[in-house]
Amino acid sequence: MSNSAKDLLAAAAVERIEGTRDTYVPYLRQVFADVVGEDEAVSETRGGLAAAQERLAKIQPLRYGQSRNFLAGAVTGLSAYLRHGVISLAAVRDRLREVVAHPHEAEALLQQLAWRDYWQRLYARWGDRLWQDIEPYKTGWQATDYATDLPPALVAAETGLACMDAFSRDLQETGYLHNHARLWLAAYVVHWCRVRWQAGAAWFLQHLLDGDPASNNLSWQWVASTFSHKPYFFNRQNLERYSAGQYCRRCAMGDRCPFDATYEELEVRLFPHKA
Repeated sequence: MSNSAKDLLAAAAVERIEGTRDTYVPYLRQVFADVVGEDEAVSETRGGLAAAQERLAKIQPLRYGQSRNFLAGAVTGLSAYLRHGVISLAAVRDRLREVVAHPHEAEALLQQLAWRDYWQRLYARWGDRLWQDIEPYKTGWQATDYATDLPPALVAAETGLACMDAFSRDLQETGYLHNHARLWLAAYVVHWCRVRWQAGAAWFLQHLLDGDPASNNLSWQWVASTFSHKPYFFNRQNLERYSAGQYCRRCAMGDRCPFDATYEELEVRLFPHKA
């Protein structure tokens, strides 16, 4: 069945079925048995224009700029709606103009909109090249030094690291991760597990409701250093600060945390051959 036929059938199904969201899920699983996911998880995120407009009405650009790096920060939650064309970048920009007295008050959020637009323009130019290393790794390792498959323990959320296991579960069960959690998880995959970024990027796209090759792949390449002048990595202090220590307090590996070191120490451990 073509994608267009599936879209028409889904629209017709929604018109015919009366009831709650719980009524739709089993029906759509049956109708689209060939395209449903490999697991039973159904995200609580609700689609549609009304849900997008509700979130758009609640954006707080000043609080966003001050807190967006914190997992509990005032993020917009608009990425999935932007990804699927429910709302546009211009609509978000126009809303920002309405709620700020001066443009600089919305600078942090406007920058993120600009990055999204930039990545989309690169995607339009490069196409599937986004799945290839744009530049060589700057880690001292060659591309052939990286494994091609994700660690099974990470996919199963059984690494023993409370933070990484939580991120893995959230990704697969909710279809969403805070951007900082995405960066931490990506850095763990590429630099601590030494797995090629393509494996992680594909994993993200399999589950993220807002996933698209442009922002997803180029962000992974930025972490890996194939689209940046240096690799991105983090330490425990950084993770604890921006997660309010919620993972470290209950981590069984707290006394042997692989992230518990200075940046200088971690750089030597992770990139011993880096010039």
